[in-house]
Amino acid sequence: MLNAIWYALLAVLFAGYAILDGFDLGVGILSPYARTEEEKKIFVRAIGPHWDGNEVWLLTAGGAIFAAFPVVYATVFSAFYLAMMLVLFALILRAVSVEFRSKVESPAWKAWCDRGFFTGSLLAAVLFGVAVGNLMRGIPLDESHVFTGGFFGLLNPFSIAVGVLSLFMFAMQGACYLALRTEGDLQSRAGTWALRNWAAFVLLYCGVAIWSFFEARHLFLRFQSAFWPWIPAVLFLAAAVAIPLLLMRGKYGWAFSSSSAAIASLIAILAAGAFPLLAPSRTDLAFSLTAYNASSTAYTLKWMLGLALVGVPIMLAYTAWVYKVFGGKVSAEAEGY
Repeated sequence: MLNAIWYALLAVLFAGYAILDGFDLGVGILSPYARTEEEKKIFVRAIGPHWDGNEVWLLTAGGAIFAAFPVVYATVFSAFYLAMMLVLFALILRAVSVEFRSKVESPAWKAWCDRGFFTGSLLAAVLFGVAVGNLMRGIPLDESHVFTGGFFGLLNPFSIAVGVLSLFMFAMQGACYLALRTEGDLQSRAGTWALRNWAAFVLLYCGVAIWSFFEARHLFLRFQSAFWPWIPAVLFLAAAVAIPLLLMRGKYGWAFSSSSAAIASLIAILAAGAFPLLAPSRTDLAFSLTAYNASSTAYTLKWMLGLALVGVPIMLAYTAWVYKVFGGKVSAEAEGY
């Protein structure tokens, strides 16, 4: 029971990260569409108070894997070592670009920061998707759970397709967020960007879902034997259909909520289909790391769950407070980034 709870908690943490840092990445991906210096300031200021707090969800998820599933932490982090260094580089590049853009009054400096903001966001969005794609199809693990592949083997067509899907998903999320936080012409254009990225996201999702049936058939087995995995699938369908309807009606707050629900449902679909697999083995599914053969002791899981039940609500409350304090429309004239 504890193993299943921690599996679900990991899914919640990754969903929280994808929703919150997802719009940060999406705003960065869309940043080249800013036409003026004022619009560029709005792009940065829209995420300025939130981006570093949003990344706490990723750190918490990594810590949860270390505490609850140390074998997965050791194996997967070793297998994805170079890829993770690239992700860290991308996140650091984005952070430096956001924090230091306004520190030097030089057009050349601002231009370099704008490029870093876009490049770091784009690279991180794609690499996160590539990592998920590899975990969907499985990574080469032997009977001792040792990774036997290499970095370039992770850059397979299926995983790259999932990376592109991730790119458009975050761009859609970022566009919905910009439409919510801006006014006038920029808000109208952000709504249009959201619609276009939604269309690309849905088309890519359909293609990847069909491809997954042949590339990662194990993800569909639980859907054939139980009813409950279909619940997030229905929620995803409802949220995906609602997004364009809300955008066309100018209901940008609800559109952002629907986009967030679609992302959360998508992660729930993956988690439900994969359970209890955490790192499937492409060599032989019997060699996979699961929530049961790769977990800490029951004593550790119990005590860590107690800490999580205290810490996670605090993190949620603080996050809600920050968003309330820094809510409202963003302008280029106000003090800030």
